[in-house]
Amino acid sequence: QVQLDESGGGLVQAGGSLRLSCAASGRGFRSYAFAWFRQGPGKELEFVAAINWSDSAHYIDSVKGRFTISRDNAKSTVYLQMNNLKPEDTAVYYCAAVRAAQVITVSSAYDSWGQGTQVTVSS
Repeated sequence: QVQLDESGGGLVQAGGSLRLSCAASGRGFRSYAFAWFRQGPGKELEFVAAINWSDSAHYIDSVKGRFTISRDNAKSTVYLQMNNLKPEDTAVYYCAAVRAAQVITVSSAYDSWGQGTQVTVSS
């Protein structure tokens, strides 16, 4: 497992942008698959985006064209660039990791989680 530390959340107006960061500590960053999940007020945990070691990525339909997941192996950090934010994107965003080669979208497959960072989008 790795330790994950998210940052970059905040309050933004609709149409604005934020970049979330997920810094990982521990060995073997390159061998891990990562994902971002979110949980909005009164909602269940929802998959947002995932990336594997070869930079293959997958997104839920509602964020395609607006969000971009990326990784910097030299900095052991995963990012989620969020553009054209909407009020329905308001949620606590969590970074997750698992030692795996494939892109994984199921939360139960991940064994390392960050503490979460709040994103609030005002209309």
